[in-house]
Amino acid sequence: MINDILSALQGGRPTEVERLSRAALSERPDDPDLALFLAIGLQQQGRLAEALEVYAALAQNHPDDSLHWGNYATALREAGRVQEAEQAYLRSIALAPDNGEQLINLGLLQLERKDYQAARDTLLRAHALDPAAPAVRIHAARACSACRDSRAEELLRPWRDWTALDDPLQLELADLQLVLGEANIARVLLEELLARTPGHLPARLLLAAVYERVNDLDGSAALLDQLERDHPALDAEAQLEIVHQRAKLALRRGQTEQARRLLQQAGPRTPDDYAHFFSLAEACDKLRDYPGAIVALHEAHARQIEELKHNAPRRFDPGAPVLPAAVERIGVEEFRRWPVLQGPDSANSPVFIVGFPRSGTTLLELMLDAHPALQSMDERPFFTILSDQLADHGIVVPQDLYKLDQHACDELRKGYVSLVCSKVRRRWSAQLVDKNPLNMLWLPLIYRLFPEAKFILALRHPCDVLVSNYMQNFRAAVLAVACASMEKLATAYVTAMECWLHDVALFQPNVFVSRYEDLVADPVAQTRRIADFLGLEDAAPLLHFDRHARDKGFIATPSYAQVTQPVNRKGLDRWKRYREALAPALPILDPMLRHWGYSVADADEAGAG
Repeated sequence: MINDILSALQGGRPTEVERLSRAALSERPDDPDLALFLAIGLQQQGRLAEALEVYAALAQNHPDDSLHWGNYATALREAGRVQEAEQAYLRSIALAPDNGEQLINLGLLQLERKDYQAARDTLLRAHALDPAAPAVRIHAARACSACRDSRAEELLRPWRDWTALDDPLQLELADLQLVLGEANIARVLLEELLARTPGHLPARLLLAAVYERVNDLDGSAALLDQLERDHPALDAEAQLEIVHQRAKLALRRGQTEQARRLLQQAGPRTPDDYAHFFSLAEACDKLRDYPGAIVALHEAHARQIEELKHNAPRRFDPGAPVLPAAVERIGVEEFRRWPVLQGPDSANSPVFIVGFPRSGTTLLELMLDAHPALQSMDERPFFTILSDQLADHGIVVPQDLYKLDQHACDELRKGYVSLVCSKVRRRWSAQLVDKNPLNMLWLPLIYRLFPEAKFILALRHPCDVLVSNYMQNFRAAVLAVACASMEKLATAYVTAMECWLHDVALFQPNVFVSRYEDLVADPVAQTRRIADFLGLEDAAPLLHFDRHARDKGFIATPSYAQVTQPVNRKGLDRWKRYREALAPALPILDPMLRHWGYSVADADEAGAG
């Protein structure tokens, strides 16, 4: 009889499974295997309520059997009884702590419930049991990504070796790669998926978004057109996604009125779709509807902060610093304790572009990357990662940097190079350009590893910086939280600058200050000065950065659409359009306005207006 039931089960005949199981149970009513077959047969017929009764009885009659608790949990989850499902999974795992399958099930349930930190811990535990398994790495990376945990990238690093993923898992991997800033990888994965499953609607929708992200606007529009032709009866969710993608394309092409109309008609895709309001604000700003832009931005940040309270709750602890990396600073006496070590000279060190975000760092990076003697890479928090690695060994940055000896610094430099090579194919004849604005907070660690490195500090009117930041949909939790209000953003700006100025006075690195206003007013003269600072004979390639950026395709920065255009003055004095919204931040900004010599008179006028 058991063989007949198994044959029916494997043959996809659930009604026969039910019939045979009931017949056998009439003779052996206490046989748990037969009851399990019955439950499976009922579940496969869509009779979930009846199946649940059988699963529940099995769990109650066999309270020490992890399998029955796990099956009961999965049925409860399918029925939407998520809290009971979680308790049943926890019971199953308590009985079999090394059951990776149940850990994955629990972690996915916790993801659905938006209990991201619990999901991360559960799925990382499953990953530790089977480190090579692609599925658990992808699911754990999703949880880490939701928590803004840098381990997500490490989990996905072997993606090229995963050649047998099913369609749902490959789609999940592609979406994760896009979220993590790897649009070109997402493109490869999606195009491969569609080559074997051409009609896969979610993959086609995501690929259209990827094409826009890599600046293939025509490819994105063509795919959306084809998609609508192939699927004349799309569901409401897909239709809404297409409208939002068309609005994004309209924004990119300067069809701003059309973009705003589409966004207003469509509304947000989900209650937590704060990206919708950032796009709407961008359209309003370009149409000079500045009050409308501020209304949309307030809504965008409010919804984003609600999500971050789930994703990164520690950012909202009482007294949590706005920029944690800027809290600890070392003084002259601590610096004197550092041992004298050997380090690379300037030519063999990276060039670091720093500055508060939206100060023109991406423009500088693309200018330098256009020069054949230099090579940049997408923005990565490498020094945050190195700092975390040191913390795992009991060395806290910056106060414990004196503990690092020659061997430790050599190994850290190797680790940095390894991180770089994981993200860019190095041209070893070119000097590396590392652009990450908030590396300005990691100067002690950078100086310890690369004491002769050259820095370019990107500077821009602080009021323009604040307005531009407030309009950005930042993925990094530290920046997204800082943008919760103009006042908090001003505090972050002043904190970052005070940290930088303190460290520059202490370490006295080789710094070139590049003012955005000077760069757009006279790009020829300013690029010549930058080239001289870096020891480049020919400054001409720096002026052709926009062509280079368009050829480059994907650019991992919120300003990716702007930096494919030539130098222009559109970003100057933007803050004056938002005088009222900016006013509460001006007293906080005042010390830095004065320090850098920006017009306090204009700022005061804004506060009065």
